[in-house]
Amino acid sequence: MFAGFAKDAPGFFHELSIEMNRDWFLANKERYEATWVAPMSELLAEVRGRLAKVYGKLGEPKIMRIHRDVRFAKNKQPYKTHIGASIATAKDHTALYIHLGVDEEFVGCGAYYFEPAALAKWRKLVAGKAGEPLAKLIAKLRKAGYTVGGHDDYVRVPKPYAAEHPRAALLKQKGLTGAFPEMPRGLLHKPGLVDWLVTHGKAMAPLVTWLDEHV
Repeated sequence: MFAGFAKDAPGFFHELSIEMNRDWFLANKERYEATWVAPMSELLAEVRGRLAKVYGKLGEPKIMRIHRDVRFAKNKQPYKTHIGASIATAKDHTALYIHLGVDEEFVGCGAYYFEPAALAKWRKLVAGKAGEPLAKLIAKLRKAGYTVGGHDDYVRVPKPYAAEHPRAALLKQKGLTGAFPEMPRGLLHKPGLVDWLVTHGKAMAPLVTWLDEHV
């Protein structure tokens, strides 16, 4: 059962951001596994079990590697100063993504970027009748306090769609994600984080389900 992340757990990432070398990380690897990986695994297992009642089937939780791919990056620091983890639907959309670290904490869902074929399908759907109920769903979620939108969206509506299309903003998007509200202070260290994630995960499920059914 998830009991919360240790109160001193964030200290690991603060120290890593200063040290940022292989020797230090190897000397503290067991600490990372114990304070972040193990409780994250417990957290995701519980959340997945409860969200499966909404989605029917969910993939095994995935915890991202702490090692950064620096081959083509300007930032050559070898380690991430956060832990990222996700739970995917059967159609490989994200039912839950959680990011905890030095700079920020956030939770979201959806599809960050569409592959080319999915992007073309998305535009056709949004421009047609299927776009109307989606726009209403997005408006409802935003009214409830969720942030719904895309990332690095196009400046102009892509051709052949008209610039004045009633769903022009959606046509410009390269993906569709929903962000949970800001995590309450101190909840990171409490078992109640499970309930909080499940509550918002269920509220956002219609958005992810729409992606599963259409894109």
